[in-house]
Amino acid sequence: MRRGSLLLLAALLVPAALHAQQTRLEDLHGKTILVFTPHPDDEVFGAGGTIALLNRNHNKVILAIYTNDDKGSLDPEMSSQRLARIRKMEEEKSEAVLGTPKENIMWLGYDDGMLEYAPQPHLVEQATEIIRRVRPDVLLSVDPGQWYTRWHKTDHRMAAFNTVDAVRAAEFWLYFPNQKLQLGLQPYRVPEMYFFYPAPGEVNYRVPIDDVMDLKLQSAVAQVSQFAPSEDRYRDDWDAKDLKTTEDELKQLQPRKDGHAVEEFRYSTGFNQE
Repeated sequence: MRRGSLLLLAALLVPAALHAQQTRLEDLHGKTILVFTPHPDDEVFGAGGTIALLNRNHNKVILAIYTNDDKGSLDPEMSSQRLARIRKMEEEKSEAVLGTPKENIMWLGYDDGMLEYAPQPHLVEQATEIIRRVRPDVLLSVDPGQWYTRWHKTDHRMAAFNTVDAVRAAEFWLYFPNQKLQLGLQPYRVPEMYFFYPAPGEVNYRVPIDDVMDLKLQSAVAQVSQFAPSEDRYRDDWDAKDLKTTEDELKQLQPRKDGHAVEEFRYSTGFNQE
């Protein structure tokens, strides 16, 4: 029986201190990394530097994007259909900067802001199938984050809860047994998980990204439609002054530790089974 999302979150993950990491995330080579993200851009803002390092080290990074982000514009002349096309183009360009080829990007195709109302348990089944098919060595996903984010960013909290529900389901073949019987997909236990956008008090892992901070900035500003002035009146390029202002703001927002730019995660190796 599937547990409620809040209960699952509360008892969710075994503290990382109980497990010794074999290799640091940013030092992995030749592994398969699966990234779940609510919108096209969240993985860039939360883990773009880490993704760049993983690609640089010849890992295979695969993205699963829950929504097409077709609502995030203030332009009165924008339509949802047009914005979805723009966001797909921007995401492919953005991830290419980090080294992820577009064929490694999967789109689940849900409308922006509507993930919470997607048919259940179909959404969990979709994510479970992706996990069983990809069989990642490491999974990255959005965390529900700080309280204001948990309760006011619907796609973020739903993507977070849905992904961990799918991680749990993927272990036990009696969850969605059709995937084994009809598709030949075997149960799979995800070895390690890193959650970006964690609440500050729950950060237990940091990746130094000084060496790829410029790549992260280039990737972020490729999401042109999500920043002023394009958010208010769409244009597909940057004015030099606006670009400089935005890059400076992004640098200021980037977490730092001991004078170095870092990306922060909540790290775990499994569930509390009690």
